Amino acid sequence: MTLDLIKIRRDLHQIPEIGLEEFETQAYLLERIAEITAGKDFVEQRTWRTGILVYLHGAAPEKTIGWRTDIDGLPIVEQTGLDFASKHEGRMHACGHDMHMTTALGLLDQLVQVQPKNNLLFLFQPAEENEAGGMLMYKDNAFGDWLPDEFYGLHVRPDLKVGDIATNTGTLFAGTCEVKITFTGKGGHAAFPHKANDALVAASYFITQVQSVVSRNVDPIEGAVVTFGSMHAGTTNNVIAETAFLHGTIRTLTMEMNLLTQKRVKAIAEGVAAAFDVKLDLELKQGGYLPVENQPELAKELMDFFTAEEDVNLIDILPAMTGEDFGFLLSKVPGVMFWLGIDTPYALHHPKMSPNEAALPFAVENIGKFLKMKANQ
Repeated sequence: MTLDLIKIRRDLHQIPEIGLEEFETQAYLLERIAEITAGKDFVEQRTWRTGILVYLHGAAPEKTIGWRTDIDGLPIVEQTGLDFASKHEGRMHACGHDMHMTTALGLLDQLVQVQPKNNLLFLFQPAEENEAGGMLMYKDNAFGDWLPDEFYGLHVRPDLKVGDIATNTGTLFAGTCEVKITFTGKGGHAAFPHKANDALVAASYFITQVQSVVSRNVDPIEGAVVTFGSMHAGTTNNVIAETAFLHGTIRTLTMEMNLLTQKRVKAIAEGVAAAFDVKLDLELKQGGYLPVENQPELAKELMDFFTAEEDVNLIDILPAMTGEDFGFLLSKVPGVMFWLGIDTPYALHHPKMSPNEAALPFAVENIGKFLKMKANQ
């Protein structure tokens, strides 16, 4: 059977779902996996909630090689104008997970044709965007005795060309921490501010003060990001806000810097709350979004392999402040993550992000060669 990669990607693009709710996505994947693995008695399969694990038993296994893809979408209203745009209102595959899933199916199709020497695990992981599904699966022992000895995965990157594969032998992605802050004061009439306690003003002071964390507490050689992308306070022009809610993110390339940044954000929030005599509710959610740290020897092996491939432009790339829950799995299992170029002007998570689908056959062919090498070492 020859897979129609473009059709699969477009089918998946139309049914994006939020993490741990990927029921239609899981059903579609299970149908394709059943077709791909039909008649292959060395293949086993398990599910974990909306996730899927496909295990190829090796003929003379010495290790297990894992390939991971994420399967969830984002709460974004699509604006691509494509005739295969999302059918799920307010949901979109704006991070390219439809490309990831299609590539994984293509790789499974290649690797299942002949029983490999080593075991292979294909992980279709839910909830990368919201609940660190990799961490949840690991902690729930979803892998059991199928836990790989080496784990590999990719992420699409819009500003790289089709044919580009980019990674490094150290940290590729940042570790992240979600921040939720609520300041609670006392509401009142705009004409009588002395009888109220304005939570919006307190939150505004916090937003300006927290900028000093990166400029004055973070080693400029290391770097960090503190961004608050959402603020909700008040109801109308002449009512003093009783509550103000802020939602943000911390991103750093080391856990040490992440913890330092969290500490400073917390201290500033507490200081502002004390100064304005408002109540503070602060939530710091690290979860499973650790820095994505490539294992140096395995990364060098992968980079050397792709450097030797004529069709691949291998780039030794600097770290990015994007977050990925694959970092948790790589903290438990040595492995490598890399970027795959998809050549589109719109960034990840943009409502118009639309990958160049030529990246699909390129990825399946060239990554397939690498996995075949690993599977038969």
